[in-house]
Amino acid sequence: MKYDVRQLELLSNEKIADGIFDMRLKCTDSDLKIECGQFAHVYVPGKTLRRPISVCDASGGTLRLVYQVKGEGTQIMSQMKPGADVDMLYPLGHGFNIERGKRYCLIGGGIGVPPMLYTAKQCENPLVITGFRNKDFVILQEDFKAAGAELVLCTDDGTAGEKGFVTDLLKQRINEVDEVCACGPVPMLKAIARVCAEADKPCQISLEERMGCGVGACLVCAVKVKKNGEEIMQHVCKNGPVFNAEEVVF
Repeated sequence: MKYDVRQLELLSNEKIADGIFDMRLKCTDSDLKIECGQFAHVYVPGKTLRRPISVCDASGGTLRLVYQVKGEGTQIMSQMKPGADVDMLYPLGHGFNIERGKRYCLIGGGIGVPPMLYTAKQCENPLVITGFRNKDFVILQEDFKAAGAELVLCTDDGTAGEKGFVTDLLKQRINEVDEVCACGPVPMLKAIARVCAEADKPCQISLEERMGCGVGACLVCAVKVKKNGEEIMQHVCKNGPVFNAEEVVF
């Protein structure tokens, strides 16, 4: 795993939905190729542990991180001002494996939506399904359209897009795609994996777990997976965050 620690200039840090911020940083690292699905570990002043944030986009000399304020650390992040230097450890983790010639269905739920934008930019005519609790949390819709994706929006209460869950739409459209990639809450990922297994479609899922070091040295983000007929523990930060769904023990 090739990564580096850099001080990146903060270009903007704007609120785009209820509790959700869009951070953009000046990135001149032509030698570091970022894979879709990888993440950055952000140092927050006054905090011991870094915050893992999925890469939303990495193009045009800009690294884009879209994150949700969930605690004191991300609250401090949301108050960072343009011009500040942000200490970043990146790119980390194993991302999505995107093959040319395949049509992908990319599914994001809630704050699991941002990493699917950079993934969509690596795909040919992807079908993107985004799911949110309600209209107040909807993000990145115009970005997906600009990326050339076929976009379907759903909300739990029907206040934006179609009413229902991402799995409802997946069941309707799964025969139109070759493979599924998803990121979001574990119950959603478990349901998506089940739908894909029933349809005999390969599925990659990005797990969201609390992390300590971000490079596999601690045991905070260990999850159980199946390898060669045995159940073993692996690190989400190093072996993931992307796994083949059939390998994950939910």
